[in-house]
Amino acid sequence: MIPIKTGAEIEGMRVAGRAAGFILDELCGLVRPGITTGEIDVAAGSLMQRIGCKSAFLGYRGFPGRICISVNEEVVHGIGAARRIQYGDLVKIDVGVVKDGWVGDTARSVGAGVLDESVQRLIEATEAALGVGIKHAVAGGRLGDLCAAIESEVVGFGYSVVREFVGHGVGRRLHEEPQIPNFGRRGTGPKLKAGMTLAIEPMVNLGVGGVRVLSDKWTVVTLDKKHSAHFEHTVLVTDGDPEVLTGLV
Repeated sequence: MIPIKTGAEIEGMRVAGRAAGFILDELCGLVRPGITTGEIDVAAGSLMQRIGCKSAFLGYRGFPGRICISVNEEVVHGIGAARRIQYGDLVKIDVGVVKDGWVGDTARSVGAGVLDESVQRLIEATEAALGVGIKHAVAGGRLGDLCAAIESEVVGFGYSVVREFVGHGVGRRLHEEPQIPNFGRRGTGPKLKAGMTLAIEPMVNLGVGGVRVLSDKWTVVTLDKKHSAHFEHTVLVTDGDPEVLTGLV
């Protein structure tokens, strides 16, 4: 059953979403050649403490990082460590926080310096796919319409969606129903209702869609070692336009 939020619950999600969005924006501003992924993870912890929230990822099923930070061919679930970011790297930062019992979840892909033109286009296509998915997060629509629209947008750019990892509902818990694949069939799936809160997150590969998990049991990489991009927002379904809860005010 997909949870429906009302009243104070929605306001709690707004507060958590704003916190996650603020932290993500601050961390993306730190991305530069020479900084380590571990230093960005530590900065995330300091920011969370400063604004009175905690990581939704740290300790989740044993995950060791405060955020997920993935570079180049790493798709998602990268762990901050001693890796030093190089000029031209594509860096994906995924932030999940718990604020007053509610979860905000958001991600963005940014470059360290000037990116290769093909990688820049990949970023733009992935962000566009997120925008299309958000537009389909409307009461009365089918979840399959949202998922199919993301896939159609990605394929139209000539890229591949990751199928093994998907978006999800979010609320009191990091992962709630429903699962939100970045592919699907129109006219299928549950009907969306006002009060649903969805973490929509296209993961898009420059090459093939296949992925594998590294020996750390967390970091997901592309099979062909080509770059991957990732964007995510927590979105509230309303009776009108969708409300992006993790956007900047």
